[in-house]
Amino acid sequence: RGKDRHVYLIMKYLTLLLLLPETLKKSRKAARHPARLPVCFDIVTLSLKKKMAAELYPVSEKSNTQKSEQNINNNNVDVPSWPSAHPTLRERNALMFNNERMADVHFIVGLPGATQKVPAHKYVLAVGSSVFCAMFYGDLAEEGSEIHIPDVEPAAFLILLKYLYSDEIELEADTVLATLYAAKKYLVLSLARACVSFLETGLEARNACVLLWQSRLFEEPELAERCWEVIDAQAELALLSEGFCAIDRATLESVLGRETLNAKEASVLQAALAWAEAECGRRGLSPSPRNRRSALGTALHLLRLPALSLQEFADNAAQSGVLTLEETRDLFLWFTAADKPVPGFPVAPRAGLRPRRCRRFQSAARRGNQWRYRGRCDSIQFAADRRVFLAGLGLYGSSGGRAEYSVRIELKRQGQLLAQRRSSFVSDGSSATFPVWFEHPVQVEADAFYTVSAVVEGSELSYFGQEGMTEVQCGKVTFQFQCSSDSTNGTGVQGGQIPELVFYA
Repeated sequence: RGKDRHVYLIMKYLTLLLLLPETLKKSRKAARHPARLPVCFDIVTLSLKKKMAAELYPVSEKSNTQKSEQNINNNNVDVPSWPSAHPTLRERNALMFNNERMADVHFIVGLPGATQKVPAHKYVLAVGSSVFCAMFYGDLAEEGSEIHIPDVEPAAFLILLKYLYSDEIELEADTVLATLYAAKKYLVLSLARACVSFLETGLEARNACVLLWQSRLFEEPELAERCWEVIDAQAELALLSEGFCAIDRATLESVLGRETLNAKEASVLQAALAWAEAECGRRGLSPSPRNRRSALGTALHLLRLPALSLQEFADNAAQSGVLTLEETRDLFLWFTAADKPVPGFPVAPRAGLRPRRCRRFQSAARRGNQWRYRGRCDSIQFAADRRVFLAGLGLYGSSGGRAEYSVRIELKRQGQLLAQRRSSFVSDGSSATFPVWFEHPVQVEADAFYTVSAVVEGSELSYFGQEGMTEVQCGKVTFQFQCSSDSTNGTGVQGGQIPELVFYA
């Protein structure tokens, strides 16, 4: 009763205050009075403010009464305290977020024992969500003043409500998945899209499999596509991450059946066995060979065991215990016998991804004694207009015949070392490029400059790139190049070493 009277009085006096100026303006125009509103407008307005403040916010203490009268006399009622002289609807709503004032519904959010009581206002929620609208004003509207929501985390529910009240989005890595669930449950699609964008920004190999699982649950195909890009290119890192062991069996089967995984089959086998052990723990079972085989189920036969080498099979799969004696025998015969049996596993190796090459020089030439590998650094900066995965560098070899070189390649961003690899290559004396690979492809974010460097050791003269380009279109990816201050061997945009970037996209 008290809350209803409170709302009624506010609406009553706000209506009077809003209609009074228009009424006085019309009467003034009819009488052709001066532009100034009559003094009676100030008197009546002040009187209404005093009356409204007295009825809505009665005070008992003398000091508070004097303070209220002073504010009213200054033509400024301080309750509620708006952030500006002319608050917008969003500013008004923001003050009511998680506020008991005029709250007409309470949510008990979270699992039993960890619940949080959240006050809210039906009208605000119904305007922002069709689910809340049906909940409060539909044919089967909730009648109670408390609504229990055990399947949503309190922190995520507060983020949802804050967005409905104020259009403000505050996402964090720890709560974004729970917030996405809440946004999808209550059909707040703009917040759901913001959650997906946040997840895409933080997507990397260590969380790609978990996010793939979640994107399947939430039916977010665009997020799933971004996850597959990372998993395919950085499969070795993604499969050996802790997050891979947390996915469900349906997601596991989709990964193990993937043709474009850029990983050795031995790594895929190792990841599948680790997942099976984790699944046994979730079921409360010991990780015995029999239980791990049961946990894998049909996913076991998605492994391409015939694509292993004989040594890899003997050292890993044959000793894992998850294969039957008949399967082990047939696979050994597949590797060694002339008359091979038909194994119960896919035979062909995975195709993986085809590496792409961004070539930044239009020609190459011999430069005599001016260009040698002297252990100095050749370096260049680059940026791509979309996310790619840098797998390695293409380097020039000897211009004087067959020669062998040792090389150290590096990738940095803003001075921070992201990847480094020591390797070697043999050139045949042609102007062809020779790839040198990082241990794992490195994720390169869009529109950010990175520095790649190569320090090559060798005595033979090298080919030298010419007619360099500052911008190169390679498929759907556009690369830009800049000179690097790390370069001490003459490499720049127009000429030098590092003629190619080898990448996946």
